[in-house]
Amino acid sequence: MELIKSIKEFRKARRLCCKAAAEAASRSPLVGFVPTMGNLHNGHFSLMKLMNQECDVRLASIFVNPAQFGPSEDYENYPRTLEADLSKCEEAGVDLVFAPDAGEIYLPGRSTQVTVSGLVEGYCGIVRPGHFDGVALVVAKLFNLAQPDRAYFGQKDYQQFRVIERMARDLNFPLEMVMCPTVREESGLAMSSRNSYLTPSQRYAARTIFAGLKALEEAFQAGERGAEILKAWGRTQLDEQVRLEYLDIVDGQTLQPLSTAAEGDVVLVAARVGATRLIDNIILKAGGQDC
Repeated sequence: MELIKSIKEFRKARRLCCKAAAEAASRSPLVGFVPTMGNLHNGHFSLMKLMNQECDVRLASIFVNPAQFGPSEDYENYPRTLEADLSKCEEAGVDLVFAPDAGEIYLPGRSTQVTVSGLVEGYCGIVRPGHFDGVALVVAKLFNLAQPDRAYFGQKDYQQFRVIERMARDLNFPLEMVMCPTVREESGLAMSSRNSYLTPSQRYAARTIFAGLKALEEAFQAGERGAEILKAWGRTQLDEQVRLEYLDIVDGQTLQPLSTAAEGDVVLVAARVGATRLIDNIILKAGGQDC
């Protein structure tokens, strides 16, 4: 595995890696890509392992993107654990890790922005204004550099996935977006780099976010379809330390809120436990498969 910090060297290394893979397989290689902000956990590891199984050339990025943090958010304090992250990438079979500084990605005087209208106005887009513009911009840059055939993302960041998916479609990036199931701690809490901010008592309280989603899902499986009633079931499970920002049932493609739930719709939730903001979701399935 090779660590690269400059755009010029990353492009060169990608080209050489693809050439070697093509010669070994006597065909055009399938290139996979997992973009991350580092502080890797088993959720990231699962994406990289799947990429390793499916692709001939495996690329990952580690970049804490300043453009997606608001003025009062945790950019400066966001966990940076490059050495441990590189060990996980190597264990997962990644070939090249691109870990640039912010000055390598964002040139002085930059004036280009990427906005995905229609998917960013609600939910996390309300609480974190400008966040998805920053996400769309950096991922567009990374797609341009990595030129993947497949890009892997976790279901936990469901709204983000749909935003990036629409951006990639609208800008004609020739790639397949792969959404992988959320990886959870034993308690059901969705794995997140921000879980490290939680105290033991807060982590115990945070487990009730997923408990609320499961209670809602069980009511749906029992035949309830009214969105307000289902959401009420979800709220009953939340610990008093959990401060709900939103709990809603939306169309899985448009993210528009629904008054009646159906199989395939998505339950989105965001909450704060202490100062830590956590998000999660499930895709409603009548058969009760875990999400």
